[in-house]
Amino acid sequence: MAPTDRAPALGLIGGAGVLPALMAREAQEAGWRVVVFALAEPAALPSVVDRVILFRLGDVGPLLDTLQSEGIRHLVLAGGVRKDGLFQGMPLDGVARALLDQAPDWTDESLLRTASAALESMGIELLDQRRFLGPWLAPAGHLAGPVVDAGLLADARRGLEAARALGRLSIGQTVVVKAGAVVAVEAMEGTDETIRRGLALAGPGASVVKAPAPGHDYRFDVPTVGPDTVARCAAGQARILAVEAKRVLLLDRDTVATEASRAGLTVIGLGETAGDR
Repeated sequence: MAPTDRAPALGLIGGAGVLPALMAREAQEAGWRVVVFALAEPAALPSVVDRVILFRLGDVGPLLDTLQSEGIRHLVLAGGVRKDGLFQGMPLDGVARALLDQAPDWTDESLLRTASAALESMGIELLDQRRFLGPWLAPAGHLAGPVVDAGLLADARRGLEAARALGRLSIGQTVVVKAGAVVAVEAMEGTDETIRRGLALAGPGASVVKAPAPGHDYRFDVPTVGPDTVARCAAGQARILAVEAKRVLLLDRDTVATEASRAGLTVIGLGETAGDR
């Protein structure tokens, strides 16, 4: 059967973590034929996907060829992807090298916008990830753990302000705050390492806050926390894990609630910002 005779095809570029499997399941239930380009171990992907193709970040030419041959006109990203290999001499095919040369700089936003423009020139649309993951966006208010006092909430709000500022500069999305002082900010090392480093510096009682920039483009990334985040906060004796409400995913909420309560960690959703894409 020709690709045009089947269900609409969705290409899913899957990185690390649980999001690729979650998104694939949601897309399949919505009637898509899902073709996964797996950058990480594909074993966790549900059996409902139509095809899984192992994919190396530097091999862009074969990816584009497969998108064309499968009749894929919609593409979505999911899961963590480390870009430090670009700085360490990762092998790149000719197409990847040409795209890299076109990018104004090597920030995540610049690289992804360059790639998105190339896809659009081929008639392929990069979709907002919230189309499939919207139900998991964290609500506002107290979500788990003990109630905290005004001083700790002030730390969380200070962290929210700092995280938004980081996002505006395309640096990161996570900060660690204690007693009003920003102890650590996320850069290329990622959220997990920022939490580990920040809580080691701050000692017990700090706040970990995650938020995207105002106007964040959800085609490229959906900030996410879940049980693993709670475990890292608990290991470092954080007092609060705060996320920006309606703009950060909170996965496996039952497990988060159980583990946060056990650790004496408060999980909260703070504020909302207009201007999302």
